Amino acid sequence: MSHQPIRVLVVDDSELIRRLLTEVLNSDKDISVVGAAKDAFEAKKLVNQLAPDVITLDVEMPEVDGIRFLEVLMKAKPTPVIMISTLTRARAEITLKALELGAVDYIAKPVINDISMFQQYSTTLVSKVKMAARSHVGHARREPRKPVSSAVDVNRVIAIGASTGGTEAINSVLQQLPAQNFAVVMTQHMPAGFTTTYADRLSRTTDFTVIEAQGGEQLRPGYAFLAPGGFHMRVVRKGNLLYTDVFKGEKVSGHCPSVDVLFDSVATEVGKFSLAALLTGMGKDGAEGMKKIHDNGGFTVAQDEESCVVFGMPRAAIALDAVNQVAALEDVGAALISGLKHHKAGLPS
Repeated sequence: MSHQPIRVLVVDDSELIRRLLTEVLNSDKDISVVGAAKDAFEAKKLVNQLAPDVITLDVEMPEVDGIRFLEVLMKAKPTPVIMISTLTRARAEITLKALELGAVDYIAKPVINDISMFQQYSTTLVSKVKMAARSHVGHARREPRKPVSSAVDVNRVIAIGASTGGTEAINSVLQQLPAQNFAVVMTQHMPAGFTTTYADRLSRTTDFTVIEAQGGEQLRPGYAFLAPGGFHMRVVRKGNLLYTDVFKGEKVSGHCPSVDVLFDSVATEVGKFSLAALLTGMGKDGAEGMKKIHDNGGFTVAQDEESCVVFGMPRAAIALDAVNQVAALEDVGAALISGLKHHKAGLPS
């Protein structure tokens, strides 16, 4: 970290939460809480006065809620924002809306009555604030390219992995693909409960029928299967058909669901007939799995640094020499389709 600490503004209508977050963040030498606001009006004033590097923002505030404030902020003064939300299924829709509007990440409200959980929470919050300070926000979002439907004459499996910033990135990539030609399997780091809402949302915004996988679903064109929060998902072959398999397991590469678990299975079961995209995210989950897909003859694409919210996972894959092509987010679909043309052979029937 540089010698200048990261300047954080805490926005929450609960005095206790404001105090707790301030205490946690100030305990790290690289972070300084420069202000705390109890509502959107106070927050707006402090944003203009203090120009914070990162804002933690409560989703539910009186009068003007966090979502409305975020929308105005992102137009007027784009700033990395971490949403503080009750991570329940009921709140998933609103948190996903915040990510769509440009929030970098989200974290649950702190649970105070369990010391070890609170310590773990504190560590997570600090690392998310540091990551947010380095993230790209507010660069103009270009429209995804429209699907090139005539470009593909074979059906193929695409595996997609993402983390921080990935909810919008996956949405963009699915919008770029001709759904009738692809069966998609994807892992996005998300808590249980969120993945159901996210799958429903993607079904509404893309041409794919997007399903939170339960396990045992057959991969077929037009369908995209999302790993459920808290479970790993892999692809298994039965005869000539491919199916999802969902299982509880230890974290792999720091995550459950893990992109590496999905990509490993795709490398093994689909091999040279597979396509994979690794999108924005912190850490390196998916890089090793992508290397296996690449080495087994599959075609791999990594999102470029400029269009990533966090250039962690794609960077790790590029460093491993696991990537056939690096592309800006709005070109990932076209890159996958051009890769398919080089490979030509279709799904074994």
